[in-house]
Amino acid sequence: MTTLPTGTVAFVFTDIEGSTRLAQTLADERWEAVLARHRELIRAAVAAHDGVEVSTEGDGFFLVFSRTSDAVAAVVDAERAISAEPWPEDAIIRVRAGIHTGDGRLDSDGEYVGADVHRAARVASAGHGGQVLLSETTSTLVADELPPGVGLRGLGEH
Repeated sequence: MTTLPTGTVAFVFTDIEGSTRLAQTLADERWEAVLARHRELIRAAVAAHDGVEVSTEGDGFFLVFSRTSDAVAAVVDAERAISAEPWPEDAIIRVRAGIHTGDGRLDSDGEYVGADVHRAARVASAGHGGQVLLSETTSTLVADELPPGVGLRGLGEH
């Protein structure tokens, strides 16, 4: 079992935009293959940047990183890999992601708890496929440590 980092951590939530429609329109075997490839791409990026997969639900991931810059780098790598993947024309995958940095506290069951987890999930839910949204806290922390070719654009308060 993987040890979950505690203290100040970066929480990441991702999911596939329009996944319900894709799951309903594609044959089961095709959806399973697309979903499996999506998971491989996400997991490879997370592993390359020392992240931890907390859980998956449907097509979504809950991830955590000890370093915020690693979280951003992993999500950027995942988005680039997903964008470059030769998806079938009727099954193009677009993933949205949200990152928030905060207090990584575990409860007695070993699960993350607290407002920062919820905030990270809300940040992700505000996005669209292909977007990586950062909370203000996270953007402040990584502004000088962004991966090559990546910039920040303020979208205001949501």
